Amino acid sequence: MKSLTLKSLAALVALCFAIIATPQIASAEDDPSAVLNQIRSSGVLKIPVMTGEEPGYIKDKNTGAWSGFYVEFLTEIADALGVKIEPVETTWGNLAADFQSGKIDIAIGVNPNPKRGLVVDYLWEPLFTDAWAVLTPKGKPVKTWAELNDPAKKVVAQKGSTMQVVAEALLPKATITPVEDRNLALLELQAGRADAVVFSIFDALQITEQGLGDVSLPEPILRNPATLAVARKPGNAGYINFLTNWVLQQRSLGLAQGKLMRSWEARGINMSILPAGFSF
Repeated sequence: MKSLTLKSLAALVALCFAIIATPQIASAEDDPSAVLNQIRSSGVLKIPVMTGEEPGYIKDKNTGAWSGFYVEFLTEIADALGVKIEPVETTWGNLAADFQSGKIDIAIGVNPNPKRGLVVDYLWEPLFTDAWAVLTPKGKPVKTWAELNDPAKKVVAQKGSTMQVVAEALLPKATITPVEDRNLALLELQAGRADAVVFSIFDALQITEQGLGDVSLPEPILRNPATLAVARKPGNAGYINFLTNWVLQQRSLGLAQGKLMRSWEARGINMSILPAGFSF
């Protein structure tokens, strides 16, 4: 009996050594760097770009090249990964579908959304803080959201965007008209078919340079975190950690705020409408 026990013990020890010595191939579920490695091995970071979304995304009409502060941020991320950017033209409303189909690797300047959160992972730390505003016809600014919450009011918002969510939540009595992109929203305003268009405050301010209407920052002021997002998939923990560290460095050193301010000032955006102490 004693002999059998010793043999069993020896066999168990041998088995343990065999397990330790056997190379373990980590699956994507086990490897937190799987997504990072895939992006780096592909040599490209697939980024979303959008027409009519200046100064975040600017398309050169002659060359088709993309620039703008969002493209600059994403190019810096690509540089840190040792890859090139690969622009993919899309809209805010299509981002979740783009992630699911593998068309893009990252989105920037997005607002956390529970529905999209079913398939997308958002970084907790925002790159900057925005606020929701409205663009109204000339001479018809508003002081509160309640002024637009009326069955007689027509409010336009980009389809599938957080702007549509805001409009439907705050203005349930108004007629909400979703449109595909910013240019179509502005056409509705110019044609007299809209009493207001919901925008982020920084987008609305730069649009005023076109003389299309007045910008209001209605009370109560709704602050809006603009963050980064990635597809929810196995092995993206390292990717999220990398991006979170990048965002924290951008904010803590003032790099993000400086880039945004320079971009807005270069386009003559008047920041005086922002309340005292508003920090982005």
